[in-house]
Amino acid sequence: MANVVKLNKATGNTSNNTASSGGGNEVTVTLPLLKGTVGPDVADVRSLYKNNGLFTYDPGFMSTAACQSGITYIDGDKGELLYRGYPIEQLAEKASYLEVCYLLLFGELPARAELEQFEDTIMNHTMVHEQVATFFHGFRPDAHPMSILCGVTGALASFYHDSLDIHNPRHREITAYRLIAKMPTLV
Repeated sequence: MANVVKLNKATGNTSNNTASSGGGNEVTVTLPLLKGTVGPDVADVRSLYKNNGLFTYDPGFMSTAACQSGITYIDGDKGELLYRGYPIEQLAEKASYLEVCYLLLFGELPARAELEQFEDTIMNHTMVHEQVATFFHGFRPDAHPMSILCGVTGALASFYHDSLDIHNPRHREITAYRLIAKMPTLV
């Protein structure tokens, strides 16, 4: 018979939650409980293997949070997708592409003046080098459009040696502007 792991939510002090493994070997594990950004609380299992030699099993990561995110929240069972707390349906109906980009980058929807400045900045980066067109000829005619877009997007880095340091906030910002500006042309 397979071992079964149960998480029992303790009342009162939430740091004393336990997981017990049934079967021949019994083990009690203390797991910290963290507040979910939007959804349910999460059991922090990062030390589970190091301290207890146990892994978690969650095919398809259906109940696993890979990171803390203030940007995106997904609940597939409920059909929820939020960007910075806004339902995607509302953004699709009421916001422009650049308003959503601004929201994702800066955490809030832009005021009119902020949007105008952002639009000007993006417009300064819309030109796509003519050599990018040659990348499209390197794909099979029946290649999936998304795989083509992934390949060409990755190739853009070969044109911008001035902003490749991921630890530099200004480099990340300018790269984001370039991607936002060029994506409609690439698509």
